[in-house]
Amino acid sequence: MFRNLKAVGRILYGRNSFDQLEDVLAELRIEKDSYVLFLLDPYFEGKDLMKRIPLHTQDILKIIDITDEPKTKTVDAIVAEVKSLRNGLPVSVVGIGGGSIMDYAKAIRLMFTNDGSSALYQGLDFIKNKGVHCTVIPTISGTGAEVSMTTVLSGPEKKLGIKGNFTPADQLVMDPDLIASVPEPHRFYTAMDCYIHNIEAANGHRKTIMGDSLGTESLRLCREIFLSTDSHTPENDEKLMVASFLGGLSLTYSEVGACHAISYGLATVLGIHHGIGNCVVFNQLEEFYPEGVKEFREMMKNNNIVIPTGVTANCTQEEIEKMIDVTLTLVFMWAHVCGPDWETIITREKLRGLLQKM
Repeated sequence: MFRNLKAVGRILYGRNSFDQLEDVLAELRIEKDSYVLFLLDPYFEGKDLMKRIPLHTQDILKIIDITDEPKTKTVDAIVAEVKSLRNGLPVSVVGIGGGSIMDYAKAIRLMFTNDGSSALYQGLDFIKNKGVHCTVIPTISGTGAEVSMTTVLSGPEKKLGIKGNFTPADQLVMDPDLIASVPEPHRFYTAMDCYIHNIEAANGHRKTIMGDSLGTESLRLCREIFLSTDSHTPENDEKLMVASFLGGLSLTYSEVGACHAISYGLATVLGIHHGIGNCVVFNQLEEFYPEGVKEFREMMKNNNIVIPTGVTANCTQEEIEKMIDVTLTLVFMWAHVCGPDWETIITREKLRGLLQKM
């Protein structure tokens, strides 16, 4: 049976489009006491972008610590705090930042209308009620969080997304000027999330023509950017924003693979951020993606990027086994990589050997 998939509702694209945010939100501010919940990456605290946010008196602006990956307990705490400060629900939850902030916005908007902890909803189609309106505005590109139907969260027991038709944002603002200030190597690590999930999507059992078409164009843009003589130009910023959008959308019709499955284990146990974690893992996956890893290393060399090594060198046996436990829960990813008999191929011994190389 085919799934009737949901994508982002509306897209505002172009340089300086951020300045139209006031007009976008004005359509939602119907009642006198209407308010918007803004979530902002701490990188912009006190900077020009923060001053450009169309903040009304009754609105709430929260600067969220993203030292760690998005957590269910943080989602729950923010929802409880906002409910204690205002009557009624926000007319929109606006996430301005990278993948972590956008995932927070997508999750928080759902928990205004669904009871209990967000940890209860980690998985596919557990959300039963539509959330409040959500607007996402990427200030760094690569994760695809701006368009994906998943909001990835670390809970008490696992790192797993809330995924379903209620998850995608209602409004996306894509302003290439907002990603111009992203420093290296952070820009590279996050961009490689896009490159890597395109490679994973194209090499597996859930590959489709729709997903492959979107991912192929995203890959072309990634190659133009990171194999060029100067990857950090205004034109390449715009290409990267579009590549991230297309790559994130392609996953709606395919799946990520071995790199994401293993990096979830690293993130859960060691708290390694998603972008750099994917780079650490992908660098050791020639067995699964030989051409992709070769090209990834060319991109590293061309952009003077050195990936951390020895990440798991001081891990205890218990920590390694916990990483394996987390990785093996991602059944849908491994089924995409290896097919229905994946458990005969992806053994604890194989994963242990891979993790010890990282």
